[in-house]
Amino acid sequence: MDNSLPSLLLWIAGLLLASVLASKASSRFGVPALLLFLAVGMLAGSDGPGGIAFDYPHLAQSLGIVALAFILFGGGLDTRWEDVRPVLAPGLALATVGVVITGGLTGLVAARVLEWPLLHGLLLGAIVSSTDAAAVFAVLRSRNVRLPDRLRSLLELESGSNDPMAVFLTVGLIGLLVDPQMSAAWLPILFVRQMTVGGLVGYGMGRTLSAAVNRLRLEYEGLYPALTIALVLLTYALTDFIGGNGFLAVYVAGIVMRRAEFIHKRSLIRFHDGIACLMQIVMFLTLGLQVFPSRLPAVAPSGFAIALFLMFIGRPVAIFLTLAMSRIRFRERALIAWVGLRGAAPIILATFPLVAGVERAGQIFSVVFFIVFTSALIQGTSVPWMANLLGLSLPETAPSRDPLDVITTANRELLEFQVQAASRFAGRRVLDLGLPGGVLMVLIDRKGVAIVPSGSTVVLEGDKLLVLTGSNEASAVRSLFQA
Repeated sequence: MDNSLPSLLLWIAGLLLASVLASKASSRFGVPALLLFLAVGMLAGSDGPGGIAFDYPHLAQSLGIVALAFILFGGGLDTRWEDVRPVLAPGLALATVGVVITGGLTGLVAARVLEWPLLHGLLLGAIVSSTDAAAVFAVLRSRNVRLPDRLRSLLELESGSNDPMAVFLTVGLIGLLVDPQMSAAWLPILFVRQMTVGGLVGYGMGRTLSAAVNRLRLEYEGLYPALTIALVLLTYALTDFIGGNGFLAVYVAGIVMRRAEFIHKRSLIRFHDGIACLMQIVMFLTLGLQVFPSRLPAVAPSGFAIALFLMFIGRPVAIFLTLAMSRIRFRERALIAWVGLRGAAPIILATFPLVAGVERAGQIFSVVFFIVFTSALIQGTSVPWMANLLGLSLPETAPSRDPLDVITTANRELLEFQVQAASRFAGRRVLDLGLPGGVLMVLIDRKGVAIVPSGSTVVLEGDKLLVLTGSNEASAVRSLFQA
């Protein structure tokens, strides 16, 4: 391979373009996109026709950590608190207790099947203990399968919050393997410290993110995405530096920021959604390059056996035990158990033993890769079928309607107000007007010029304001502007 800059850029552009085009096949045939991204990386690698020699576990791990941080932040920013609050208890139980049970059962079986020492088997179980529901939702969207809101919210919360637990278990077990003198008694202390620090820093940085976006008053709108990127990296690095879980911190920061009101909110959410998609492609391409397909046949029988146990026994047992005291119905538990795709986090975590120099690290990486590939192929393609079998697939939504028709038939009202000379709103930003939640200022008529306001738009004396509100909030909005 030519190492010149034009050649390097050509390869990067070609791989990204191939991955984007592969995602079209994912939408059409219901195959999880991560499988296709990994396949593109494997084909471009040293064992494939691309012939790119790539064996840099440190680089793969670093890229994976950064990518996962942005994916989790984007997931948090996409999470509506009012949706996840009703399922907070079962979601957190699945993200902690469920992960421990899944990893423990899988680790015991892995040690038996592979004839490894117990700690090595438990390490493999910890690595594959977390789920990646992003691929599932992509399949559901492509097949027009809709789940009940409560069930969908629970899956989103679990998949977004269970990676920190898997990271904790993996790092803790690697510490025990690297330093045999270390006692396992320190793991509970490490867990409390990492989760507490991660949660607190995430909450504080989420508040800081929204405040910084509102108060800095940057000259160009394009600088706001750069600001949030810097603060996301700062959140992860600061949390990790002081001994917390950085992945939990960035996820919590995203959720907290989503709850706040800040300027350019919609554009920043769309931006980080795009960043998350790009990070997924980069991550899976890199990890696809890191794997050597020629080594997979040697671990295929044992890897397939462990994958089957994980899908049909390990994950279901963990789900039913964790949710035993909840009100979630049997059919919903069965679907949650099946929607347990292994994806981004396990393959990234599989690089940790390589970097730490753990014995059997190469075998662990190959087995984990095989388990992820098998899980995504079998479970990912069958999720719509399983949802229909269990009677949890809702009918397709009605065709889209004209927005004005929706407004007039959905208990919404368009109100018009004029800013008087003595009004306390004159000279203030839309963000600072104190509009109730769910109320949107859609237009400002300023001396005959129509302005579509953003949160940073300053309201002036004489402006005519067009406000969209629900019927329940209409009286409060009228009182606000007439005060």
